[in-house]
Amino acid sequence: MHGLTVLNLNDLALFAVAVEHGGFAAAARRLALPKSTVSKRVAELETQLQARLIHRTSRSFVLTEAGRDFYEHARAALIEAEAAEASVRQRLSEPSGSVRITASVPTAQLYLAPQLPKLAQRYPRLHLQVNVSDRYVDLVQEGYDIGLRSHFAPLPDSGLVQRTLAVESIGLLAAPAYLDAHGRPQQPQELAEHAGLLTSASANEWALQHRDGTRALVAPRPRLSANESVALQAAAEAGLGIVCLPLAFGRDALRAGRLQRVLPDWNAGRVTTTLLMPHRRGLLPGVRATADFLAECLGEIGDES
Repeated sequence: MHGLTVLNLNDLALFAVAVEHGGFAAAARRLALPKSTVSKRVAELETQLQARLIHRTSRSFVLTEAGRDFYEHARAALIEAEAAEASVRQRLSEPSGSVRITASVPTAQLYLAPQLPKLAQRYPRLHLQVNVSDRYVDLVQEGYDIGLRSHFAPLPDSGLVQRTLAVESIGLLAAPAYLDAHGRPQQPQELAEHAGLLTSASANEWALQHRDGTRALVAPRPRLSANESVALQAAAEAGLGIVCLPLAFGRDALRAGRLQRVLPDWNAGRVTTTLLMPHRRGLLPGVRATADFLAECLGEIGDES
């Protein structure tokens, strides 16, 4: 910075306004300042630069060649300064208002519930309204801002904005006590001799895929069926059998050692969680901030297949 003249940004602004309005008098009227102030500050700018920027006569206001070059750079600097200020103000303008969110029961339990307190703390002026339901919800007709949906097949084109938040493998899990008592399967075919914890009485087969793409269809011995993931996980932790669950759902139990992976090179498919928004609702600052927050948090859920 040695030898560099530090210019006053306000002086650059005064100079630019004088140029754009064709003189000190017009600039003074535009800025509601005395003409003498504008003239004096521009003169001070010339002194600092050691260069004449304006040819002054009683009747004309003409830029010198140096003045024309300086004006172009000064205008660019002022634009950058405005952009810098706007970026900060945009961050500081706290999102507020109501944001209506809908999600299915497992999606709310697995993905939404852990994030809601953090979201509410980050944006205390937001009023979060969450509806948890396993029925199909029409976001537009029912006035929702955001829908979270977990699905196995791609969602149909609905005219809604779609943002993929997480793609999670579904793995085979069992309690260490169960595996100690009944053995650890080494191949999918061995699952036929094991107790299965199933999502329904009719869904008695697991379609598995190996990392290398090999597929296998296996039918464990039905031990218990439930169409709710918390109940299935509780049954698995109690040692009743082997269960298929999204790995994110069983992550805490895996880390705590209450459950272990079975056939870790195989998975039972993948579940994708998608955030949907009506186009116009996504323009609201509160809705956009909520969507960005959920994308940031849920995007950290890696695929551990």
